[in-house]
Amino acid sequence: MDKHYLTPLFLPASVAVFAGPEGDPSRQTREARALRQALATAPGTGMLQFLDVTTTGTLGDLARSRADLAIIALPPEEIAAALEVAGRIACRSALVIGSGVDAEQAVALKRIARREGVHLLGPNSLGFQRPQLKLNASALGPLALEGSLALVSQSGALTTAMLDWARANAVGFSQVVSLGPNAAMDLAQVLDFLASDGRTQSILVYLEGISDARRFMSALRSAAHAKPVVVLKAGRKNAGNEAALTHSRAIVGSDDVFDAALRRSGAVRVRSFVELFSAARCLASHDRAVGKRLAVVTNGGGPGVLAADWVSEIGLQLGRLSPETVRTLQPQLPPRASLADLIDLTSEAEPAHYRLALEAAARDAAVDGVLALFAPQPGVDPTAAAQALVQARGTTGKPVLACWMGDESVGEARRTIDAAGIAGFRTPEAAVGAFGNIAAFYRNRQLLQQTPPPMSSLVQPDVEAARLLIESVLAERRHTLTELESKALLAAFHIPVTQTVLARSPNEAMMVATQLGFPVALKIDSPDILHKSDVQGVALNVPNGASARDTYAEMVERVRRLQPQVRINGVTVQRMAAARRGREVSIGMVTDQPFGPVIVFGAGGTMIELIADRAMELPPLNTYLARQLVERSRVAAMLGARAGLAPANIEALEQVLLRVSEMVCEFPQLREMDINPLIVDEHGAVAVDARIVLHPLGQGGGNRLPDYHHLAILPYPARYEQVWPLAGGGEVTVRPIRPDDAQMLQALVRGLSPESRYFRFVSAMNELPAPLLARLTLIDYDREMALVAVVRDRIAAETGEITETERIVGVSRYITNPDQSSCEFSLVVAEDHGGKGLGSRLMESIMDVARERGLSEIDGLVLANNASMLKLMRGLGFSVKAFPDDPDFKLVTHAL
Repeated sequence: MDKHYLTPLFLPASVAVFAGPEGDPSRQTREARALRQALATAPGTGMLQFLDVTTTGTLGDLARSRADLAIIALPPEEIAAALEVAGRIACRSALVIGSGVDAEQAVALKRIARREGVHLLGPNSLGFQRPQLKLNASALGPLALEGSLALVSQSGALTTAMLDWARANAVGFSQVVSLGPNAAMDLAQVLDFLASDGRTQSILVYLEGISDARRFMSALRSAAHAKPVVVLKAGRKNAGNEAALTHSRAIVGSDDVFDAALRRSGAVRVRSFVELFSAARCLASHDRAVGKRLAVVTNGGGPGVLAADWVSEIGLQLGRLSPETVRTLQPQLPPRASLADLIDLTSEAEPAHYRLALEAAARDAAVDGVLALFAPQPGVDPTAAAQALVQARGTTGKPVLACWMGDESVGEARRTIDAAGIAGFRTPEAAVGAFGNIAAFYRNRQLLQQTPPPMSSLVQPDVEAARLLIESVLAERRHTLTELESKALLAAFHIPVTQTVLARSPNEAMMVATQLGFPVALKIDSPDILHKSDVQGVALNVPNGASARDTYAEMVERVRRLQPQVRINGVTVQRMAAARRGREVSIGMVTDQPFGPVIVFGAGGTMIELIADRAMELPPLNTYLARQLVERSRVAAMLGARAGLAPANIEALEQVLLRVSEMVCEFPQLREMDINPLIVDEHGAVAVDARIVLHPLGQGGGNRLPDYHHLAILPYPARYEQVWPLAGGGEVTVRPIRPDDAQMLQALVRGLSPESRYFRFVSAMNELPAPLLARLTLIDYDREMALVAVVRDRIAAETGEITETERIVGVSRYITNPDQSSCEFSLVVAEDHGGKGLGSRLMESIMDVARERGLSEIDGLVLANNASMLKLMRGLGFSVKAFPDDPDFKLVTHAL
């Protein structure tokens, strides 16, 4: 149970091959011939046997042909029979190499694989390579060099091109996987394996489509938490051809949403094949940045300026040396060298100057990475300068990148740089872009750490009133809320709105305007008009009652003339917002396919579509994510103090974003939303206009979907928080684990006895390694759950002051098994809380969660000499059996 379920596929000990008749290439597919050639030179380290599906023999013969992996490279009409044979010889995995299998055939193959208990990669795959095992189970060409970089691609052609480039550039791989259309095994499953693969340190992904956003995000977040993931996606075009019902929908494209999803997953996106190659260079050199300050060391002003321009263009910062470093370094450089912004060594620079400057920059705390630029100069040896770079690289753990410009004269220097494992580039822009990708990985890791609950800590909204309003609109078979209904929904979530009154006649409009106070705004109210301004249905700054009366009559007459078929309820009247010197922004949401709801922020008013300012984030949000969302917008620059205006109240703006996030999490019926304009000044924020579009839930959906299934990212499951009394006094808070619990969990492990640590981890370690600690605290609540028991200890200081500290005294956990119907558990309790019933209650609680998630069985492995745990399991009703793979363990199971 400690091995990944795809281990028999990607790390097979034995392989059976179905590739057509032996010795008759005319009856073999093109892929079968390529596979046979690949296996002839790289057959792997295990047993390899070729079988013919038409002359396999008796069932007894089959029983003697057991294998971990069956590789099938046959015409489409023969694949099903071979897959059934693979099941009979107890293959736990199968790979189908070829093309031309349509969707209907693919479904039939999946059905056979599921029935036979076989994990199926393909059909329409070009296979995989595992250089460590010398296994080339592919039609991708020669076996790749061995390395720590994994590549998974939905395009066979791009996979072969990438491998060809890698061979020429001495880039090695831990795993190469080619996925194809109609595949039984999706990208998420492969990512899940690579995340746990000890040979893989970084992952490159090329994808063309996503079928299940929640599953994709779950696997990608898990992988990106363990190691860097770089993604290249094809198809950068706007979302479908559906009509835009709100301004937010009009300016948001599917590619924008994909960017937001990748940021939140902790992965890094590149935009071109060239950038993917650049990322591969950097990842292969194991460069990791912790910031975005790049120091540029150059022997020419022109190349340095090009690099500096691109640093600014992509949102990085030039790494400037501290005054102390400048004072130390300047006397050791050529007289004309400049250290102001760029580290310009001038054309007089010798290799020794390069080494001094690079080492000084790498040591400086104000620098996160270093780029060495070299332009050929008379009398300066490019290879000697490259050797100086290699020597300097050995003194730092920060990213060091190289750009030796030119061609013929720098060939040997580039080979020196490549041999040292330093990422080298031909242009300054490519090098700076590559560092930008490294820095983005660090930045996105911070977003990955965010695990907001569906509801913020603000005052509880009136969810029931909002639900009744939504249901009443849908009951009338309407999808678009009126302005009054939209504002009522916002008000239920405590979003400030302007007072708005519906007038049904010119005289009524005059009286309402007089009561509200002038100036006022009048807007047509109709369930059939999507954009009021399109029919001249908005009048601003109406100064008096007579004007209000006349404006009403003219507006209604004009709308009826332009669109005689629409229904008109009347005209809404509202006082012009007092914060007229505030900034107009917009907050909206759209529903993307496949990522679901997305929250959008940007410029408001009439500028929304003119400048297409759109920053977006997947819900749920917390304060950190809301602030990041605002800062990514172009309008953010206008929110500070300027031209006599006080700075806008950013906290009020963030609260509106949090409220919108709450609405989106709570109501899957929300399809689109516009709050435009939202006026923000130093005092707060107020929604002047709003438009909300609904869509009914599917049949049997009820009022809401279970477990927030309409969201691509599962919120923090705060509903599992509870407080228990402890036997002997005191109480304990039980809640799902959070990323910031890492130090408390480490303290728990350190405080265990050596025997308890061995029972839990089957290891003599004294503390959790950093990667494992991160893995155990930042979890995907969609695929696993960990409940921590937290107590408050009162500690008296020498001064007599009493302080309270929290500590974790117990953890129960489950992880869903690959069959998606069962899970594996673990349990640990602090030494000083044993015998208080905490272990049994933690187990009962984690079983309740697993049961609620629809899992049918929970199991685990317990060391045979762990008598206390086995006693607890029997007391909870678990069955205890021998574990056939290892006599030192017992397998305990319980139906849920």
